Amino acid sequence: MSKNGVENKLPIYKLKTGKEIKKYYDLWTENNNYNKDMVDWDYSAPREAISVFVKYNQNNKIKIFDAGCGTGLVGIELKKNGYNIIDGADFSQSMLNQVPKNLYQNLYKIDLNKKISLKDNTYDAITCVGTFTYGHVHPPALDEMTKICKNGGNISFTINVGIYEEYGFDNKIDEMKKDGIWKIEEFFKSNYIKNKGVNAWLCLVTVQK
Repeated sequence: MSKNGVENKLPIYKLKTGKEIKKYYDLWTENNNYNKDMVDWDYSAPREAISVFVKYNQNNKIKIFDAGCGTGLVGIELKKNGYNIIDGADFSQSMLNQVPKNLYQNLYKIDLNKKISLKDNTYDAITCVGTFTYGHVHPPALDEMTKICKNGGNISFTINVGIYEEYGFDNKIDEMKKDGIWKIEEFFKSNYIKNKGVNAWLCLVTVQK
């Protein structure tokens, strides 16, 4: 159990397996309930992450990979800021089915806890918002993301505060910094899911491999 009790704030945080989580999302997306909840809960992570992202990526012609894109909430924020060359990926088909038409150029059904079978150095930047959380994606996914991101590109991601140390993200981020794999540009606590009292660390790094 995490020290701050974050795991008790949302039912999905108590699930342990990918099968359980997929089933939960299947039910959650019915009648657009997931998107409605995100509005009601003031899920600000997509806005917060992209407001930082644009400071480091003023060229809106770059190619972006939205890892764990869900129903496209980050993609929508990217579009608002003029980015149009975006691919999305998620492990839940029910979430992908909710993505607005023409939001992404390509949509992939991918388990981010496994090797990402996309060509290395494909993307100029990567976003991963709301994905590093209880029962979802673990630190080794960051290695995969750096592989498909071009040298000098940015990776913008959030980590639920409840799993930051418990899952080893603190050590992983520091290790990749010490190994010269990336430079940390931004790292701060975001509101994340304000109305549920859930915070996340928001991080933006520059890949230097």
